[in-house]
Amino acid sequence: MRPAAPMLRNSILKRCLQSGLLFVTLLAALGAGDASRRFTDLGHRLMCVCGCHQILLECNHVGCQYSSRMRDELAAAVDRENNDDLALQWFVQAYGATVIAAPTGTGFNRVAWIMPYLALAFGLSTVVLIVRSWKSRPLLPPPGSVKPVEGAELDHFREQARRDTDTEDQIQKGH
Repeated sequence: MRPAAPMLRNSILKRCLQSGLLFVTLLAALGAGDASRRFTDLGHRLMCVCGCHQILLECNHVGCQYSSRMRDELAAAVDRENNDDLALQWFVQAYGATVIAAPTGTGFNRVAWIMPYLALAFGLSTVVLIVRSWKSRPLLPPPGSVKPVEGAELDHFREQARRDTDTEDQIQKGH
């Protein structure tokens, strides 16, 4: 069984070399796509300024004078290996704050991210408080709070009801 051991060892060594080569190839491929990934990421974080209100890389405005120039400027920024913040800041300085597709999460812009959630929480709290107040209010008066009508007062109400119904009967008969 000794001769099988070197063949097994060679097979394992061959598999390890293949795995290592595959790993190195994957790392190289991931590094090679880094610039295109950054370009795509940054391009989706910018708006075209032609007035079409579309993301820069998705601008399909016929005859757009801005999108191709902006894409070239973005490619140059990625080629210069500027970090993302510097590239975005350059576009803000060149085209204004409206070039950014979504507000940043710093400074006063946090309000744009936080306010919808605060409004939702406030609205839900208000609804919960209103429903609780409605539920705590009794639908009928508690027993014993309304006195039953008896005696002369009851006779007075009966007489009034009889007069009202007699008047209605006379009106109906007259028409």
